[in-house]
Amino acid sequence: MWVLTRASGPACICTLALSLALLGAAAGSAGPAGAADPIRLAAIDPAATVTVAPPPRPTAPAHSDEPFGLIPSRAPEGLLWIKWRAVEAQIRAEAEELARCRREPESCSVAAVRFLALVDAGRRRDGRARLGEINRAVNTAIRYVSDLVQHGVPDRWTSPLATFAAGRGDCEDFAIAKYAALRGAGIAETDLRLLLVHDRAIREDHMVLAARHDGRWLILDNRRLLLLKADELPHYTPRFALDHEGVKFSMAPSVGRVSGGGEKKVAPARVDEASVSPTGRNGALLLL
Repeated sequence: MWVLTRASGPACICTLALSLALLGAAAGSAGPAGAADPIRLAAIDPAATVTVAPPPRPTAPAHSDEPFGLIPSRAPEGLLWIKWRAVEAQIRAEAEELARCRREPESCSVAAVRFLALVDAGRRRDGRARLGEINRAVNTAIRYVSDLVQHGVPDRWTSPLATFAAGRGDCEDFAIAKYAALRGAGIAETDLRLLLVHDRAIREDHMVLAARHDGRWLILDNRRLLLLKADELPHYTPRFALDHEGVKFSMAPSVGRVSGGGEKKVAPARVDEASVSPTGRNGALLLL
């Protein structure tokens, strides 16, 4: 059984993200005795499966410094780890190519020239303006197109230079390019998170980049040029975070709610059951 997705429209539908979100939801729903049914992950070859027992539920801290109040926990090994490690390796290789391009301009590809110009434009700005420059430049340099249309597959993550060479990509490609560009422009890796979120307003999964500035997280989104604080996007429920430490999922994501008296309270975000995609036989989760 395959998860059906729409292949057109301006919004990005991240098929793998939606399936992986179910992993986080299942891992956080332990039974009365504190144990949950094992989660079967379908590998690229449907005949190869692996059984992963969910990690113990952590105690929620009083305060989280992560975007959207994310309470992170290391995700089990799986396809998302494979995809992220592959992208990290590509980013490192392209960083060497870009360094060589600076030393030997005659060796530069067109994509490298365009990407370096974007990075340098960001470096000339400070603080929030640097984030805004990179967000705007990437959003205007790439035309949105779904993976199904561009590559003929439901989900593929592309390296920054490959995306700039094609001039096209989906939400993951926008976010990954911004991540690499901000690293090149001098933003610390500890201040960047790639986030797989569920947009409850339109019931679609999506990827954005979160960047920390003055202690607050700003969201760089291919859907808008304006930078918004994470708490200004209450319809985004974080599922997974990817950074230099690896892949983490949210055991108890939270969204800000304002009470009648004006005091901001934090409540757990709930998964909209209507947005959950079909499962395989015996409730097995299918990851594309």
